[in-house]
Amino acid sequence: MQFRQKALSKLQSPEELDLPVRFARPQGRLVLAVTVVVMAAASIWACTGSVSAKLSAPGILTHPEGSYLLQSPYAGQVTEALAKEGQLLAPGAPLVRVATDRGEQVVRLVAGGRVTTLVAKTGSVLTTGADVATVERVKNPAEPLTALLYVSGPSSAAIPVGAPVDLTVQSVPQPRYGVLRGRVQAVGRAPQTAAQIGGFLGDGRLAAQFTRQGDPVAVVVRLERSSATASGYRWSSQDGPPYPVDSATPVTGAVHLAVQRPIDWLLP
Repeated sequence: MQFRQKALSKLQSPEELDLPVRFARPQGRLVLAVTVVVMAAASIWACTGSVSAKLSAPGILTHPEGSYLLQSPYAGQVTEALAKEGQLLAPGAPLVRVATDRGEQVVRLVAGGRVTTLVAKTGSVLTTGADVATVERVKNPAEPLTALLYVSGPSSAAIPVGAPVDLTVQSVPQPRYGVLRGRVQAVGRAPQTAAQIGGFLGDGRLAAQFTRQGDPVAVVVRLERSSATASGYRWSSQDGPPYPVDSATPVTGAVHLAVQRPIDWLLP
C-alpha cells in the first residue's frame, strides 16, 4: 500500500515543482572551490612556469685531434723499446726495434704525438699489422682538453650548440669535488660507426662500448677554463680536485636541454 500511495502522489505532482531544490551541500561547495583554485594555479604555471630537462650520455676526455693506433709493418720479436709511455715524439720518431728475418727493423711514428699506451714491450712477438702503441695527436700536452660525448641519433637533435654540460669524471670523486663544467661546441651531423670512432680514439674497445646501442652522434664539449683550480678547468665545487685531469679519461655528460614552458607541450 505504501508504494501505491507514493506512485499516486507522483502522478498528481510529477515534477514536484512545489518542493525546494538543494543545488549543493556545503561539502560540495568546498570541493568545487578547491578544484577551481587548483585548475587556476595549474593554468598560470603552464603559461609562466618553466621546465628544464637533461640528457645523459657517455664520453671521454681527449685532445681535439684524437689518437691513432700504430701497427707494426713487420713480423718479428721486439728487441728494444725506444720510447716510453707519456713521451712526446716528433713524426717519424723511432718507437721499437724489431728483429725480423731480414734483420733488425725500426717501427716509427706515422704522426707526431704523445705515446699514451705502449703495447709492444721488449720480448713481445709481433705479426704484421699487430698493435704497437696508441699515440695521441698533440704537439703540447698542456693544450686544453675537450670532451666527446656519444649520443643516440634521435636524441642528438634536441641538443643546441652552447648548451651547458655537467661532466662526471671517472677519476674524480664527485661527492667531494663535484662535476666538470662545459658547453656544447658542436653536434655531429651523422651517426658514427665503430670503425670511425675507433679510428679517432685509437681504441677499438671504447668504440665497441659507445656503439653498443647503435651508431651514435658525436657531441663536442668545450671545457670551461679557470686559473683558480689545479686542473685549469671550472668545477661545480670551488677548487675542484688538487690534481690535473688526463686525456683518455671516461666521463658521463649531462647536457642541459632548452628550457620549455609546460603549455608548449600541448601546442602543436
